[in-house]
Amino acid sequence: MVEIIQADYGLPEHGDAIVRLMDAYASDPMGGGQGLSEFAKANLVGALGKCAMVRSVLAIVDGEAAGLTNCFEGFSTFACAPLLNIHDVMVFPEFRGRGLSKLMFAKVEEIARAMGCCKLTLEVLAGNAVAQGAYRAVGFAGFELDPAMGQALFWEKKL
Repeated sequence: MVEIIQADYGLPEHGDAIVRLMDAYASDPMGGGQGLSEFAKANLVGALGKCAMVRSVLAIVDGEAAGLTNCFEGFSTFACAPLLNIHDVMVFPEFRGRGLSKLMFAKVEEIARAMGCCKLTLEVLAGNAVAQGAYRAVGFAGFELDPAMGQALFWEKKL
């Protein structure tokens, strides 16, 4: 049986699942190849729980945590409306190929619509063709305002 649920940061089983899934994701080459620090493992769920603008969705298969999305509310100044950024998407390898990410995206979209969001956003590595295919399959495309100006690029400055 597959359940797709919004995580409750106050439930220890949800918190444990989030940490295990995020550690596996961080350990994967697509997540940087280095697991979560001990600090992050000890504090992640509590920090998420204090942030009113975060939503996490868990995929549970036969009672076992199998997948996770972490989403953060943002704001579109052009639409003058909230948006939901899908920051992390992860499915344990043994559960891949079962459509769990598609089900999690449907739940995220349901949450975003209930919040009055104007759009969903996400970032994907250029070399992650599998994820790109999954995202296209549920309606995502590269962001551009004017085709002549090209697609948006995701940049960062670490502090």
